[in-house]
Amino acid sequence: QVQLVESGGGLVQPGGSPRLSCAASESIFSGYPMAWYRQAPGKQRELVARINSGGRTKYVDSVKGRFTISRDNAKNTVYLQLDNLKPEDTAVYYCNVVRLGSDYDVLGSWGQGTQVTVSS
Repeated sequence: QVQLVESGGGLVQPGGSPRLSCAASESIFSGYPMAWYRQAPGKQRELVARINSGGRTKYVDSVKGRFTISRDNAKNTVYLQLDNLKPEDTAVYYCNVVRLGSDYDVLGSWGQGTQVTVSS
């Protein structure tokens, strides 16, 4: 199963702009959609952004215009640029490989995620 390692989180002030990275263990990554998810304390994991193999993107309404997902197939890496962060964006962020046509049917093992805490 594909292994994923997320990085780039931390404590960020409101309005901050960190970039998260997710490295996949296998080149299977290049033909499939990739997605970022987040899970806040006491809440279910939710889809944040999705990018297909051709670069087409989709975002949850709460992050549209603030977050940008991108991918580098040569590096088996997907990125999530977080701009204009708000306290409600505080969560553990995860990435995964997604089955074609799906948002939550994932192909990889869940990694440790990367914590993003937005606070002044």
